[in-house]
Order: sequence, then C-alpha cells, then structure tokens
Amino acid sequence: MAFTFFFRDAQTLDLAIDHFLPFIQSRRTITIWSAGCAMGQEPYTFAILLRERMGPNLFRNVKIYATDIDTYNQYVQVIGTGRYPEKDLQRIPPEIFSQYFRTDPADPGYVYISDEIRTSVVFKKHDLLTFEPIRTGVHMIICKNVLLHFSAEERLKVWKMFYDSLEAGGFMLHEHTQKLPEELNDCFTRIVMNAQIFRKI
Repeated sequence: MAFTFFFRDAQTLDLAIDHFLPFIQSRRTITIWSAGCAMGQEPYTFAILLRERMGPNLFRNVKIYATDIDTYNQYVQVIGTGRYPEKDLQRIPPEIFSQYFRTDPADPGYVYISDEIRTSVVFKKHDLLTFEPIRTGVHMIICKNVLLHFSAEERLKVWKMFYDSLEAGGFMLHEHTQKLPEELNDCFTRIVMNAQIFRKI
C-alpha cells in the first residue's frame, strides 16, 4: 500500500517496543517482518525507534524484512537506496532527522537515510494473498496498512499465516480498525487495550 509516512502512529510503535524489548534482549539475531511496507517509511521508522532504544551494539542484531507486491518495481529501488524527498519527512522530530538523515549532495531536495538504518532493512517482493510466509521464527510482524483492503476470509488466512511465521511468544501489530475474529482466540492474546498489539500463544 502506497499511502503512509515517516513516524506515522509512532506512539503505537513505541508501545509495541516497550513490550518487545524484554522478549529479545538476550537474542543474537532479531527478525522483524514489515508486511505491506510500501515505500519503506514504516519499517525505517520502526528501525529508528528500535535503534534509539537499543543503542548501536544491540541494534546490529536487528534485521527487518520489508515486503510488498511492488507491482512496478518502485519500492525496491526506494528502500534499497533509502532516498526520500525532504518535503515528505516533515513529521520527523528534528533531533531524529539530524541524526539519521543527510542531504543528497547532488539534489538538496532529497535526503538519504543513514547506512546504519538502511542496512537493517531488506526488501523482498511478496504477495500476502499467497498465504505463504516469507520465513518462520519471526519475532515481530507489523502489518498496519493492508488488512482493511482484504475480505474477512482473506484476513483470517493472513493472520493464520502470521501465526505460523512467528516464533512462540512473538508479537503482531496491525491497524486499530481490524479486530481479531473469535477463531483466533487460541492463537493470539492482546497485550494492551489501547492498541492492536498481540502475542502468539
């Protein structure tokens, strides 16, 4: 899905990180799946928020797999270079912007995200409606801009796919408008009341 922006719903992402950090603190590798990543604003935002909380040493263990159908092969180019129009980054706090972005010397209207953040995010082309996970043993799945476009049956199949992809106790975060159906009561438990953040049972 193409419509999103940096630091969209950052409070919810931070809340998810509050619960996520104790789960991953002793792990050598940390795997996150950002499904429906569009141009990469959400996975890059999550990477920055994690880096702020974890520090540089622990953050080296993080790998975020950003996926989308990418019909026109645009997303892979943008995410791969980490280059964005500066006018699209106005919501980023100034102190974060100065630390993690630099102006493109060839075009001052664009900025590059820092190499530390860029290399933590890997783009893969993937269609959620294949109902096949990109991998297993994932520690967190973020899917916040896609499910509302699917039918109830398709959403159920995607959630079951996410369940199979997650490690035991792993986290799932999605948009607040989508409620988990009763069929999944034995699969996930909601961990906060003010956001759609769940853990695999």
